[in-house]
Amino acid sequence: MLEQRRTTNILLLIIVVPLVFYLLKILSFIFIPLIFSMFIALLFLPIMRWLGRRKIPKVISIIIVLLLVAIGLKIGVELIQLSSKQILANNTEFLSKAELKLADLKVYLFDNFGIAFEQEHSFIGQFFQKENLGSTLGFLNSFLTGLLMTVFFVVLWLAESINVHKLLNNTILKRKHTSVKTFMKIENDLIKFIKVKFLVSALTGLFTGLMCVFFDVSFPIFWGLFAFAINFVQMVGSFISVILLSIFAFVELDPTSTLFFFILAISMVQVTFGAILEPIFMGKSFSINVIAVLVMLMFWGFLWGIPGLIMAIPITVFIKIILEQFESTKLIASLLSGNQTGLDKGL
Repeated sequence: MLEQRRTTNILLLIIVVPLVFYLLKILSFIFIPLIFSMFIALLFLPIMRWLGRRKIPKVISIIIVLLLVAIGLKIGVELIQLSSKQILANNTEFLSKAELKLADLKVYLFDNFGIAFEQEHSFIGQFFQKENLGSTLGFLNSFLTGLLMTVFFVVLWLAESINVHKLLNNTILKRKHTSVKTFMKIENDLIKFIKVKFLVSALTGLFTGLMCVFFDVSFPIFWGLFAFAINFVQMVGSFISVILLSIFAFVELDPTSTLFFFILAISMVQVTFGAILEPIFMGKSFSINVIAVLVMLMFWGFLWGIPGLIMAIPITVFIKIILEQFESTKLIASLLSGNQTGLDKGL
């Protein structure tokens, strides 16, 4: 009887897990804003509690938090507009340089590898064709829809209309003491993760922009914002930032020692903040196996694209904390964290 029940549970698991992943993929337009909003709400939860202790009504507290979010977005938009003005003011000079360098690169690739490119349009101009503009408008429509849904879910989280504690207690944990303890750990760890990631990303963006100013590379505000945003994609973001900025600098700077030292400088910025300071700030509770990080990035990136890449690590931290609460799944949690002690105990 016990063996039959175990076989039935395994078969149900085989059926349910792919179904869950399929639903996550199909309903991504709901789940992505929902998860994003949870992280935003967690970031402002300490402020909500501080206002609550001062007897400020919850409605007023939510309005204050939304105003803070709006101010943050306003600052971001102002920085984007400023960087856009810089790009538009210098686009003719830069595009002419880029076309010359790309023409030389096309000749080199054709002569050495036989790779040919169409000559009907300029490489840069291809981004402004009608079909590409249509896809851009579609992206903006999806982005605005997702943004409105995220704001809606943030209000629900802050108003506690969506109660994670009760959800954990009624579904997964089913033990009041354990659910409270687990919820507090999830909340504290995720708040710490979001704060540290935001701080490290901001410092990475700031120093990337300063390196651009020091080496006289154009559009420092844009590259600072880009480094800040892409740094939220764990591991992969640093490589993308360095590679793209190096290619851009190759167009602007002559291939001399200046270009070499600029690439070295932006690489050191990424290493210093991403590989040294971030793990120190995060602490051992966020230690996740490198292989697990790569697998989770590929998995969530496949399911949800760029938002999945951004949320992959905090989701993994959430899953790891849940798995640590059960004896039967502590081994999986140890595999995720790369904790040798936990593995030895599991074995």
